[in-house]
Amino acid sequence: MTANEDILLKLTPEERAAMKKTLWEETKANTLACRACPLAETRTKVVFGDGDPDTKLLFIGEGPGADEDAQGLPFVGRAGQLLTQILTAAEISRKDVYITNIVKCRPPENRVPTPAETVICDKHLQTQIMLINPALMVLLGNTPARWILQTSEGITKLRGRWFEWHGIAVMPMFHPSYLLRNASSKEGSPKHLTWLDIQEVKRQWDAVKATGSISGIKFG
Repeated sequence: MTANEDILLKLTPEERAAMKKTLWEETKANTLACRACPLAETRTKVVFGDGDPDTKLLFIGEGPGADEDAQGLPFVGRAGQLLTQILTAAEISRKDVYITNIVKCRPPENRVPTPAETVICDKHLQTQIMLINPALMVLLGNTPARWILQTSEGITKLRGRWFEWHGIAVMPMFHPSYLLRNASSKEGSPKHLTWLDIQEVKRQWDAVKATGSISGIKFG
């Protein structure tokens, strides 16, 4: 056990909460001021994230779009409105989860973030994950799924499966923007599969809230 770990174990719950709040605000301030990659030159606002940082359910998308860049909040455009509808249908409130992106600044024309941009921004994301310490993590679309899981497989093969990542149960799902381009809700369609996936996420989140741990997940 390191000296820092020993100190953490001796902290009261109130002291730990205060330390987390301080670190969270420092991380947010650092992210909002970041100019480490070219995206800083074209952004309007940094999109740090939104929701409950004390949740055990974290959603990660690709990057901000035009509406997010204007408002400084994640998933507020058409895709974000659909995500809210999906969560509501599954009886998950947005205010009870945390939502962020792989990169915190909008790539021009909503292009996919470059590997260099993703690497540079990863320190902000990893600090968020460390401080939130989620039990469950949902990866929305190809970019976060491939980055977090370090795979070349596409979202069509990855979605609907649980993966273990540093002790966190991870579920890749289709990005809501993909669902907007594929309107069908028939059995086997992306929308239908997303509904199955979010119900499984809800089942596991209910287990975490009730018992503090996931229940019966088969990884891979």
